[in-house]
Amino acid sequence: MIDLKKLEIWLITGSQHLYGEEALKQVAAHSQEIATALNADSQIPVTVTYKPIVTTPEEIYAVCMNANAAENCIGVVVWMHTFSPAKMWIRGLKALKKPICHLHTQFNRDIPWNEIDMDFMNLNQSAHGDRELGFMMSRMRMNRKVITGHWKDREVTAELGSWARVAAGWHDWQGARFVRFGDNMRYVAVTDGDKVEAESVFGFSCNTHGIGDLVAVINSVEDNAVNVLVEEYAAAYTISSELLKDPALKEAARIELGLKAFLEEGRYKGFSDTFEDLHGMVQLPGLAVQRLMKAGYGFAGEGDWKTAALVRAMKVMGSGLPGGNSFMEDYTYHFDPQQPMVLGAHMLEICESIAAGKPSCEKHPLGIGGKADPVRLVFNTAGGPAINASLVDMGNRFRLLVNEVEAITPPHALPKLPVARVLWKPYPDMKKACTAWILAGGAHHTCFSQNLTSAQMQDFANMAGIELALIDKNTELRSFQNELRWNDAAY
Repeated sequence: MIDLKKLEIWLITGSQHLYGEEALKQVAAHSQEIATALNADSQIPVTVTYKPIVTTPEEIYAVCMNANAAENCIGVVVWMHTFSPAKMWIRGLKALKKPICHLHTQFNRDIPWNEIDMDFMNLNQSAHGDRELGFMMSRMRMNRKVITGHWKDREVTAELGSWARVAAGWHDWQGARFVRFGDNMRYVAVTDGDKVEAESVFGFSCNTHGIGDLVAVINSVEDNAVNVLVEEYAAAYTISSELLKDPALKEAARIELGLKAFLEEGRYKGFSDTFEDLHGMVQLPGLAVQRLMKAGYGFAGEGDWKTAALVRAMKVMGSGLPGGNSFMEDYTYHFDPQQPMVLGAHMLEICESIAAGKPSCEKHPLGIGGKADPVRLVFNTAGGPAINASLVDMGNRFRLLVNEVEAITPPHALPKLPVARVLWKPYPDMKKACTAWILAGGAHHTCFSQNLTSAQMQDFANMAGIELALIDKNTELRSFQNELRWNDAAY
């Protein structure tokens, strides 16, 4: 989908001329060694690039402006090897537009007890050099990530790699284009929102095309290309011989090829449609949407452009990790007191990246939409830790709502349910989680993720400068409601 190694985070090390040229040479050598080691670390999916040390306000401003202009730079990592007076950093930090991570580390891990002298102390001043920079960024009310520990510590590199993934998702949104075929589902509130404000806050745009524009492209797809794609379906999925001969499968392939061509031509990273506005299409796009999501496109149904954009960002963040990310909907409940659960699904469009095993390609009737019986992939999802994330427009701001959940392998067969599905137990429990979600105004549409964490979503919200509301194992309703009230005031 996306090669994260093509993206860069810059290691910028601060010092000053107070300590002499010999000390600055050592600072530069140490910084280069750290950058080289971090770049080779398998837990960091992007390229870590060493930048010459900065010792003056002019150098700091220049490297921040260069980071802004560098197309592949997705963020900067700053570290004070020595004491770097933070007034030197004000202009550069004010100009910086990329995400920033403050790595609070030092070159040496241990104090050299028998050899430590004042030269060593002057050179290794991260303990208070980073506090100086920390004060300035706090005074400037800057959103940033702070990671503390020795740079060789695996926990530190894992945390830095996690932040880099989030920065990649944020970078991918800048200038991204999403398309909504038709309008929002009639009378539905939560899937709509302010696209102008979203572009201002998040950096991506969403614009509408009439469904006729897409149908024209679908109808222009050549039969030879359709036949080749049907052969791909036969190799990839469990599929009956009857369906292989069914014109509906070829129509599904034609829709996929037409959708893909439209997205590529428009340089779109995701899309949304609604079953109320598909005039001219033979069947609702099910299989096509599932496969395009697996290929990396964002999607959400019923005109929900915000969730489509969120799915795309989370797919970028999770690129290369086991598990997947998919458009999801809380569909129905299992209120058994012994094991209450949520059944997540949608009419057709759940991404096959979260499938447990080989999906089955099937055709079934669909009670809404007024179209021919559509083709779709049917599968269960494996158990394990996951999150559901929802981006909602609160009128005066955006809120990112996250619920940590535990996916459950279905305890029974679902022979009459002809859609892909997920079962999960929400934390802290069903009653509190569902109540908290409703109190926070969370949508029924989410991105379900098997490979991202709530901590990463917090980093993402920080980069966007928006509120994050978290429902996890520690959530208590009284405290959660107070947090929502406090956030109303803070934002």
